[in-house]
Amino acid sequence: MEWLAPLAETPLARALIASSTAYLLVNAAHILSIGVLFGSILALDLALLGLMPAAVLQAVAPYLSRLAGAGVVLAIVTGLCLFSVRPTEYAQNPAFLAKLGLIALGILNVAVVHFGAAWRGLLVGGAPTAALRVSATLSILIWISAVIAGRWIGFL
Repeated sequence: MEWLAPLAETPLARALIASSTAYLLVNAAHILSIGVLFGSILALDLALLGLMPAAVLQAVAPYLSRLAGAGVVLAIVTGLCLFSVRPTEYAQNPAFLAKLGLIALGILNVAVVHFGAAWRGLLVGGAPTAALRVSATLSILIWISAVIAGRWIGFL
């Protein structure tokens, strides 16, 4: 993992290491972006599980999906900034690796849903299919696990 060490010498990493305020702000932005990501995904998944009328689900699904997309992009950007401060340590942390795997699994789940016929049918007024409900349940479990793994990083 020594090949990652030069990341800690980049101007961004050096600025975050040198300024506790800058690090604090990037960390806060990371947490807020995770909140946007998880909050919108949870609302959408609960709606897919039947906790929202179909007409309302059809109206809010595209918005919640785009909001989750913005959250994941911001979380990745801020996460990369934070990673740059101690790249070799993070790359050897089992919780960090679990978090990355879970994020990849969550994004894969989103891709499978959004490129499927059931999602397109939902957007034009159809009811959530059994497959969408299974994906929604998996999504909730995956993203909660990713958040737990993220918190676990500091304890290992």
